[in-house]
Amino acid sequence: METLEEKVRRELFALRDEKYRDFHKKLVPTVDEQRIIGVRTPALRKYAKELSKEVGREYLDLLPHYYIEENNLHSFIICGMKDFAEVMARAEEFLPHIDNWATCDSFVPKVFKEHSEEVYAKIKRWLQSDSVYTVRWALVLLLNNFLDEEFCPEMLELAASLRSDEYYINMAIAWYFSFALIKQYDAALPYIHDRRLDPWVHNKTIQKAIESYRINSDIKNHLRNFKY
Repeated sequence: METLEEKVRRELFALRDEKYRDFHKKLVPTVDEQRIIGVRTPALRKYAKELSKEVGREYLDLLPHYYIEENNLHSFIICGMKDFAEVMARAEEFLPHIDNWATCDSFVPKVFKEHSEEVYAKIKRWLQSDSVYTVRWALVLLLNNFLDEEFCPEMLELAASLRSDEYYINMAIAWYFSFALIKQYDAALPYIHDRRLDPWVHNKTIQKAIESYRINSDIKNHLRNFKY
């Protein structure tokens, strides 16, 4: 009899797009290409909703997974769950299995927005992790959930104080500060003026801000003056 893991894997391969696989494997160089099936994200999200109605929790018990799509499916199932305590427990169980930026960056549980205080407390702990993608995930959550009404200046300091040799952490810091320049300009700008970020992160932040269509030309010209 076919196991749940075998059934899900068979259905994922039925959704395979070879051209997308060839494209996607270049975007996630930290993942062995043998672990990439090639399922487009909209199809994967749709399948996650279908699976959630039937055996979502059973699938979450199957860690660890082999294919990147299995991990992404896992994350999408968690993202759609509504019980905060369960989502947090499932998220912390899943975190050690995240091994690439694509899985990390798409993992933003909806219910987290309703529990900002509890999530922020966890973020401060995750930022101290030795795991690259746990730190990156904390930054992704700060960017997605804490740059609007839940923002406080302390968050910028937490991100700015990080020092790492890891590319995927440094890119996340730069990404976060480029969005902070869009949404919290007055609070974020001193970090550029005073050059309080790691030089590479500083320049990458300016680059990404200049590339943004949400920042006007006057601000872009101003930011150019502060590149190393």
